[in-house]
Amino acid sequence: MKSPAGSAAKDYAPLAERLRPRTLGEVIGQQHLLGEGMALRLAFETGQPHSCIFWGPPGVGKTTIARLMADAFDAQFIAISAVLGGVKDIREAVERAQAALGSLLGARRTIVFVDEVHRFNKSQQDAFLPHVESGLFTFVGATTENPSFEVNSALLSRAAVYVLQPLSEVDLKQIVAKAIVVGSLPAIENEAVERLVAYADGDARRLINTLETLAVGAGSEKMALITDAWLLKVLGERLRRYDKGGEQFYDTISALHKSVRGSDPDASLYWFARMLDGGADPRYLARRLIRMAAEDVGLADPRALRLALDANEVYERLGSPEGELALAECLVYLAMAPKSNAVYKAFNEARAFVKEDGTRPVPMHLRNAPTKLMKELDYGKGYRYAHDEDGGFAAGERYLPDGMPPPGFYRPVQRGLEIRIADKLEELRRLNNQQN
Repeated sequence: MKSPAGSAAKDYAPLAERLRPRTLGEVIGQQHLLGEGMALRLAFETGQPHSCIFWGPPGVGKTTIARLMADAFDAQFIAISAVLGGVKDIREAVERAQAALGSLLGARRTIVFVDEVHRFNKSQQDAFLPHVESGLFTFVGATTENPSFEVNSALLSRAAVYVLQPLSEVDLKQIVAKAIVVGSLPAIENEAVERLVAYADGDARRLINTLETLAVGAGSEKMALITDAWLLKVLGERLRRYDKGGEQFYDTISALHKSVRGSDPDASLYWFARMLDGGADPRYLARRLIRMAAEDVGLADPRALRLALDANEVYERLGSPEGELALAECLVYLAMAPKSNAVYKAFNEARAFVKEDGTRPVPMHLRNAPTKLMKELDYGKGYRYAHDEDGGFAAGERYLPDGMPPPGFYRPVQRGLEIRIADKLEELRRLNNQQN
């Protein structure tokens, strides 16, 4: 029988703690890992823990699952925060793991959980390797960053990576229903639940903390029902999960660039607005517009590059929010412009060719001859000055190194101005062939 003091302590525990799953069956979400027959579920059922890294956004259950692993395997649980900890904490964890293995009461496994493991530098991450290798403890890391970039390859090779997903609307609604019962909250009308779920944006921690705040406010006003109108009043401007420098940032800019390349102005504006709303620097976006103009529009519409540079200049003069309209105008233009990556591909092919090819000498007729000696050595001899030729073109003249066949790097597409460029290139080749 629980003591009254223990019961009171439970009642006053934070809502997040009262809602924390105590068994694997209570976990909401992540069924692609925890469902029947899934990899992580099998580890729990077989009683065979293994080192792993949980990668996912905040509030999706990384710490909860790690704690459940310790309970399921009857293991000592040691938590280290990479934000606050260091080598000293790692050393202490090793000592505690060694003590648990050598205990007179019986050997016991240890799980060392490192939150925000990407915050540890290379040497700190390396400190885990010999102990993971020897089996002294099971290493479990949690990170919101892509472990491919942020975790040492040596540690990564010794740990399975599990990708946790943001909680779905269905998952979040289950949490709301559970919180109403466990937290003794007032009833919440359906429209308010929808708004709360949208506000949480896949983050259970954000949802639960918001519910706890609302419970206090509703209690003080003796409300029997939390309405959508009241929720709007107290919630303020909706916050969104957005990482200015991490994985989500690069995913979003990738979506923006591909929407422009795909000639979808609505999608382009959507991702552009998402990035601005999430705090992305408009100057960064302006630079990306210049890149898009050069890479994806190219010579199909050379005006696009000039427009991107102009939009950049307008933003520098006006700043936010006025200058953002110029960027949006450029964005729509780029989305609707004819597309060609012919120059982009030609440049990359030329660089790759030069990197692999030998250093071919410059043909004598193309060499510069600023001195008398150079002229005597035939530098520049036989060069035909194109402006003095018919049509400003020296038909039959060669400009590549001797013995090098035409590589054909530049292949204009049949879109925009490059249609005319392709016609011109074909005519010049015809004139060259007549001379050969």
